[in-house]
Parts: sequence; C-alpha cells; structure tokens
Amino acid sequence: MSSNLQIPKTCEYCGKAFIAKTTVTKCCSDNCSKRAYKARKRQDKIQSSIEGELQKYKSNPSENSSPTISLNSKDFLSITDASQLIGVSRWTIQRMIKRGELKAVQFGRKHIIKRSQIENLFG
Repeated sequence: MSSNLQIPKTCEYCGKAFIAKTTVTKCCSDNCSKRAYKARKRQDKIQSSIEGELQKYKSNPSENSSPTISLNSKDFLSITDASQLIGVSRWTIQRMIKRGELKAVQFGRKHIIKRSQIENLFG
C-alpha cells in the first residue's frame, strides 16, 4: 500500500521546507534524521548529568560549604587553607612568606601558618 499523501512540513533539524508522505515524518532526509537523533541523545546526556549533580548537591549540601566552616575552626593553616580563607592564590601567600609579611614554619613538606598572623594582616 502506497500513500498518496503530500503534507508540506518543515524539517525539525535543518528548518528546510519539504513534502512529507506520512503524518509522522519530522525530518527532510535520512541525514537530518540521524543528526536530530544524535542531538536529542546529547541533550538527554547533558540533562541527566545536570540532574545528577543537583541530586548530589541536595543529598549532601553541607559538603559544599564545609571548607569554610572547617577553616574557621583551625588555629594553624596550610598555604592552601590560608589562600582559601583570604581569597587569594597560593602563590600570593608564598610571596608574602618570602617577603617576610607572614611567618611560616616548615612541618615536613608543608608550611604551616598561624591563624593569628593572618588576622594581624587585617587588624
């Protein structure tokens, strides 16, 4: 059984006008149909990834804010912790140590800074 229908439509993928022979046709060609399918699948992956991140954030929101809370309770800070507390890069803290603006004690391979020194910078 062949169809004698001729339905003017616009391709969902490329936007070109074409004549469809069935009522369910959405794309003008096989290539457009394949590309539209890939685009749909790509969007589905992106959407599921976003939903997964939102679920992870909703299930454990304290994990995202814990670095600042834990930094507020520490008396001795590493260079990374100090840079996060002030909001500067690690290299800025290292330059301040080199210039003598901050005193750091080497503890193994790490440098430890007293919290009171960082408070004295702003006080």
